[in-house]
Amino acid sequence: MRKFFVAAAVSASLLLLAPVGASAAMDPEPPAPSPTSTSYTPDNPDEPTLAGSTAVGECERDVPWISYSVTLTDPDNQSTSDEVYLVITDGVNTIEIFLGTLVNGELSGRVLWPGASVDENGIADGWPGWAFENGEWIEIDGNFAWTRGDITAFIRVNPEVAVALAYPPATPECNANPRNPSTAGFLSSTGMSQLVLPTAIIGGLVLAAGLSLFVLRRRPRN
Repeated sequence: MRKFFVAAAVSASLLLLAPVGASAAMDPEPPAPSPTSTSYTPDNPDEPTLAGSTAVGECERDVPWISYSVTLTDPDNQSTSDEVYLVITDGVNTIEIFLGTLVNGELSGRVLWPGASVDENGIADGWPGWAFENGEWIEIDGNFAWTRGDITAFIRVNPEVAVALAYPPATPECNANPRNPSTAGFLSSTGMSQLVLPTAIIGGLVLAAGLSLFVLRRRPRN
């Protein structure tokens, strides 16, 4: 009889412990948490820009100039150059002008318009699209005449930016062209152009002939 009760007690104990064991087998311990790490998303570098840079045509004492102001904004040092160029084109012809080297991202100054020139005193003695030939100024297709027409321009470093550049228009105060080109060539000894001189000579001869005829008609007849 005692054996029966012992066997029953053992069976009951096994029944009570079985769910615990099964639960332990079904629910394993979670793995130890891994060390926490801070997530990192790299920032895209800011592109360099020439925003705010300008180049404009100006006239001073009949001389055409290009005044420029260049500012390079490059917070992440992406630009690979510090040399500044001004590029002018009409779609067919192109000229590239070296303006200088940036200093701390800045450059400003002015250069003569292509085809323009001045003498040692800074007085204009050449203009784009004009030539002094046979004692007078005449318009020509060469000497960068195309730069006075419909052009586009941009400033280039490593980025580039378009600028509103145009040949300076003539005003009463300043004319970036020869003044009175049809009579610009003068003979220093007479003060008369080569075109006017022959006309004056012919006129003088006609006047002399008229006076001679007048004198002959006035001469008393014998």
